[in-house]
Amino acid sequence: MAHLLMIAPAPVIEVGDRLRLDVKFVEGMRLQQAHWPSRMTCLLRRGAPSIPFGRDYDRADLPFDLRILDPQETLQPRHLTGADLVYAGGDDFHCLGLTDQLSPGQKIVYVIEYTPETRLQIVNLDRNRGLVSRLKGRLWLMRQERKRQRAFRAAQGLQSNGYPAHDLYGPMNRDALLYLDGRMTPDLFATETELAAREAHRAAGGPLRLIFSGRLETMKGAQDLVPVARRLAERGVDFTLDIFGTGSLEAEITAGIATLADPQRVRLHKAVDFETELVPFTRRNADIFLGCHRQSDPSCTYIEAMGCGVAVASYDNRMWQRLNAEAQAGWGTPLGQPYALADRIASVARDRDQISSRARNAWAFSQTHGFLPEFRRRMEHLARIAGITPPAS
Repeated sequence: MAHLLMIAPAPVIEVGDRLRLDVKFVEGMRLQQAHWPSRMTCLLRRGAPSIPFGRDYDRADLPFDLRILDPQETLQPRHLTGADLVYAGGDDFHCLGLTDQLSPGQKIVYVIEYTPETRLQIVNLDRNRGLVSRLKGRLWLMRQERKRQRAFRAAQGLQSNGYPAHDLYGPMNRDALLYLDGRMTPDLFATETELAAREAHRAAGGPLRLIFSGRLETMKGAQDLVPVARRLAERGVDFTLDIFGTGSLEAEITAGIATLADPQRVRLHKAVDFETELVPFTRRNADIFLGCHRQSDPSCTYIEAMGCGVAVASYDNRMWQRLNAEAQAGWGTPLGQPYALADRIASVARDRDQISSRARNAWAFSQTHGFLPEFRRRMEHLARIAGITPPAS
């Protein structure tokens, strides 16, 4: 049996004899363990100040073995002892030297999401960093990127979340897999009845219902939400916009909503539970997902909104360009131009049949890339590299 060691970015807090862990992380590990023939080990780092959706667990109740490191503890060969296959995050700079730490016979597979372009965009969009800090950040990223590419070339496998990472890093590795991450399980996808109800709403001339969900941060483009709404109102579009999320721009967005000619069109909600609140709301009350993301991270929000039967209007970052070319699920506009994005939405608002067509394309594409099929492909990839047969699912 191949022993799998996973080095994950999930938070952990020691509470006496118990461990506080993110509930979705534990349930995800439970599923991964079910797809692996022997008990897995997970390595996490302490240091998280809090875990918003956490729960306390006894070690004996976890479906995997857990080892905990200090926040900046350097990974050494002793941390990898007993592992036949190491599954490590390529976005985590702590993991980039692991190919030099492997013992004979040990293998490693990296998983990656961000590209250098996205990392630089995150640094440049950070309002809390001055010019000198940004320059230092860019130099540090360049040094880490050289290590990352060297590690990917030496690894036995690579899994890339999203088209940008796969296009850049995939050719560097002998066994690269593309996947589209998301949380949509079969019970979460929109139903035909729900799609038909929204089509009837649009055909009857009801308000165009926009939705945004995510962190209210500059890297997610949340600063552009109110400008888009203001422009839509100026263009005479009958619309509503529901914003779900929290973040550093929350007060700024709240103040911006108050300056609109009709503030009631835009509603700011707190972050809500994905499965029990956000997905049901989206399936009943949304026509278009408003994507203001300026960076090219894989953003599972796209594939999740699409699974709810919602078309997408987004800036043409590298992820959305490729995803929309494959799925024909919406529309794209130039990066960082909220008025251009609003103008495109105003244009499609006059063609309700086009919205319905793109929404159905989105729904069909997302179902072929739901959580379960994508997850199985990843676990089968790991098993093949390890030279084992995964358990029957």
